[in-house]
Amino acid sequence: MASTSASVMHVRCPDRLPEDTFRQVLEELAELSPVVQALPPSAALVELRGALRYHGSDARRLGEVLRVRTISRLGVDVRVGIGPTITVAATASGRVDAPGGVLAVDPDRVGDWLGPLPVEALHGIGPKQAAALRDYGVHSVGLLAAVPPATVQRLLGGRAGRTAAERARGIDPRPVAPRALPASAAVRHAFADHTLDGAVVRAALLDLVVRLGLRLRRRGQVARGLTLTLRFAGGTAWEKTRRMAEASAHDDDLRTTAYRLIDAAGLQRGRLTGLVLKGEDLVDADRVAEQISLDRAREDRLAAEAVSDRIRDKFGPGVIGPAAALLRVS
Repeated sequence: MASTSASVMHVRCPDRLPEDTFRQVLEELAELSPVVQALPPSAALVELRGALRYHGSDARRLGEVLRVRTISRLGVDVRVGIGPTITVAATASGRVDAPGGVLAVDPDRVGDWLGPLPVEALHGIGPKQAAALRDYGVHSVGLLAAVPPATVQRLLGGRAGRTAAERARGIDPRPVAPRALPASAAVRHAFADHTLDGAVVRAALLDLVVRLGLRLRRRGQVARGLTLTLRFAGGTAWEKTRRMAEASAHDDDLRTTAYRLIDAAGLQRGRLTGLVLKGEDLVDADRVAEQISLDRAREDRLAAEAVSDRIRDKFGPGVIGPAAALLRVS
């Protein structure tokens, strides 16, 4: 039987994506959930159970938020399918024909939804398998679910037939398997208007620092370097990378390096349209020995950071942060 909650999201891009763009789509997914399985070059799976509690939202809403972000930030309009299993979610994303869109299948109505679909629409059924089933008179997923599994196994072969029969009934116990963590992680800010205001730029950068630090800590990673990219009106850009004194995911350390980067840019009259802050050369946090600090003020800030992370986990990522970032970012 299907799961009792719509816990899987299948994200599909209409075209094969360049590797860099696909990586950026994965980064957007990682903002929704830490459990993301890449299916290169243009699809991915997302485990939603924890994400729904974390964001205080329903699955369809998260899918809509994802679409807005990929369109506005990357120019990529994804198709999103949501369901209780990988098969249902992937089948749903395949039924989203219009540009973009979100299709969520109610876990209690999986059989009713799958039943009328043509048999080749079931995710995992290839053209040859569909042809063999149609020759036997099985034209829909509902008919496939009604055929005895032993018969489906004779038509499609033992393992393939057993899998097809189970998935037609909504049975798919496969979990979303997290992908290997990427060697970098990027966060972005686009200004609503071209800005010359240094205070606004610095506030936006501080907000990126907080977002990047939270993402790294949720993943259990630390960055050995940062890259800052400034995008200007007219399409030009400035980019610089700086190694960090010690690998870290703490806001204090990320902020220090990020501010050194923005100072190195020597901004005067450049009209900015956006910022990108990227953590480089990421490694698992448990592979890096954290130095014992004798700085009481730093220890207090790290303790406050841990409390802030717990508040974000409970109430959402935007409920707490530096006052300068919350008040000045536009």
